[in-house]
Amino acid sequence: MVAPTQASPAWRTPRLIPAHLGLRLTCALVGLVFAAPAVLVLARAALLSGDLVPLARQLGGPLWRSIQLSVLVSFTAAIVGTLLAWLLTRTDLPGRRTWRVLLVLPLVLPSFVGAAAFIAGLAPGGVLHLALDAVGITPPRRFRGLGAGWLVLSAFTYPYVLLPVSARLSTVPQSLHDSARLLGHSPWSTFVRVTVPHIRASLAASTLLVFLYTLSELGAVQLVGYDTLTRVVYASRLVDRPTSFGAAALLAVAAAGVVLGERRLRGRPQVRQDDRTALVPGRLISLGWAAVPATAVCALVATVGLLVPLASLGLWAQRGIASGRVDLGQLIDPARSTAVVSVAAAALAVIAVLPVALASVRHRHPGAGLAALGVAGGFAVPGLVIALSLAYLTLNTPLLGRFYQSAGLLVVAYVVHFGLQALGPDEQAERSVPQPVREASALLEPSRWRRIARVDLPLMTPNLVAGGGLVLLSTVKELPATLLLSPIGFSTLATAIFHAYEDGFYAEAGVASLLLVAVSAALTWLLVLRRGLTG
Repeated sequence: MVAPTQASPAWRTPRLIPAHLGLRLTCALVGLVFAAPAVLVLARAALLSGDLVPLARQLGGPLWRSIQLSVLVSFTAAIVGTLLAWLLTRTDLPGRRTWRVLLVLPLVLPSFVGAAAFIAGLAPGGVLHLALDAVGITPPRRFRGLGAGWLVLSAFTYPYVLLPVSARLSTVPQSLHDSARLLGHSPWSTFVRVTVPHIRASLAASTLLVFLYTLSELGAVQLVGYDTLTRVVYASRLVDRPTSFGAAALLAVAAAGVVLGERRLRGRPQVRQDDRTALVPGRLISLGWAAVPATAVCALVATVGLLVPLASLGLWAQRGIASGRVDLGQLIDPARSTAVVSVAAAALAVIAVLPVALASVRHRHPGAGLAALGVAGGFAVPGLVIALSLAYLTLNTPLLGRFYQSAGLLVVAYVVHFGLQALGPDEQAERSVPQPVREASALLEPSRWRRIARVDLPLMTPNLVAGGGLVLLSTVKELPATLLLSPIGFSTLATAIFHAYEDGFYAEAGVASLLLVAVSAALTWLLVLRRGLTG
């Protein structure tokens, strides 16, 4: 027997075995469940009765506004996120460690909370209104439209680009930069010819994520009054089903088209360098006089994305508590509901996609790739579309009618939409059990379930918990699916904030928002910052 070499250790090359029939059927079922909402919406839209020409004219404007906003936000997030990632990982920016934390924290703010914070801040007595009035600037009377939506969504989505690009930049070998400079390339030419090809895949994937996030956004665009397809779906879901399903189908088609287009434009992956070379710390680029404007850029981004929203929320919350207008006891039920459905969705998502991860990592099963594609489709389709399809399915199926507006159906919607976030960690969990350990445990313990409980599960737990945590973080901030599917009288922190701002109760919404931000911040610290994903 040939000993495993360093380049291909035994624990990295597990022995593949054919998948048994039960696992194949489970993978097929999982893929169908995750792909079913999008297929159902498209099929329902194809069967719409009536003249489609007026419907197309009616939806043309919202479609254009949705694409326009998504393109602007994703383009802005790509530029801002890449610039900040380069400053934090490749330069001697003053206070880099502090900026690494501050510039990621806008991730904890749901976009609709950020929009509400800006609206409350510009209201008479708000923090922005007071600050502008103090320097002699007349505060704007309205915070609405494309510009407002672009500012809010860009300020809270650029971390989705900053994190993966920072991680990729930290692995670019310094020798490549040195070679380019020796060949006479300027710093800008070196960045274009050396750095960009290495970060292209990460940049494309993260920009796609921002585009899909913006395309499916409801809360922020509803609060700033920008009429996109998501607003059409939400407003017409009860009174005009053809319009609602037509808009939902357009959202699904647009999302699928963007995903397919990104995969074609991504190109062939770059050949990875030796990991030992990539881990050698490179020399930081001296900013010199540019350190001042670079620091100013970081301060501006942190102010817009973090300082202003938190100050606005804190001011209204403090006023409400001091005046006795806010009953903190009213937040107990929304907080409890948020915790229950989030934990349930996280646990169920990890379990649901585990068979797909198992078939992909340990077995020769081509169907696992199709199942994984179905799981990815559930994430690409907006949560509002998933909720609409599940509502239609339960209302029009006799045996499923009892599940409409139930907590169980709401959890299913969360799992379908965020299951992809658990698939990657589940696959890493399968790889975390070394093959020699599996073989040794099989010799020592004949019971398969005892081997799983005593050997496999303890080694897999960290990755499984991380995947569940990512789903938990997304579920805590989810709004569209919760608005459509939540039971009567059931309220989460997200829906409580949304309804409070719509009714103009800024103090109540400020307190609930700070509570939601605190929960999201704790999860982000544990799952992102503490795990060193900032590079």
